[in-house]
Amino acid sequence: MYSLYTDAATDSTTLKSAAGILILHDGHQTQLKEPLPDGDNHHSEFKAAIAGFEALQQRVNAPGEATVLYYTDSQLVADSLNKQYAKHYQELVDNILALQQQFGLVVTNWVPEKQNMGAHTLALQALHQLH
Repeated sequence: MYSLYTDAATDSTTLKSAAGILILHDGHQTQLKEPLPDGDNHHSEFKAAIAGFEALQQRVNAPGEATVLYYTDSQLVADSLNKQYAKHYQELVDNILALQQQFGLVVTNWVPEKQNMGAHTLALQALHQLH
């Protein structure tokens, strides 16, 4: 079983954004941070999820057999993935759902920001590196 946590950080002035990705598996953790395309925080949260699933896909030997518990502190991302619909973000939702289908089972969970601090801190570090 894999646990995947993602978060985005966006500078509201410059619209620069970055993702924090935390992958937990068998007592090991992988911490990743990467820049995202400039945009508002909602777009960035979806882009962080995409980056997280792409990173996980590269690290799993047999994705089709893997169970993934996915955690995000974005209520919009969690609700959109669970409903498989988002009025203004459907292309991003479809992209994430296609990535999720490559795994055996994915369970999407919303968590409060304080329970997503690993990914949150990584996203902030990555955002500061952009300045």
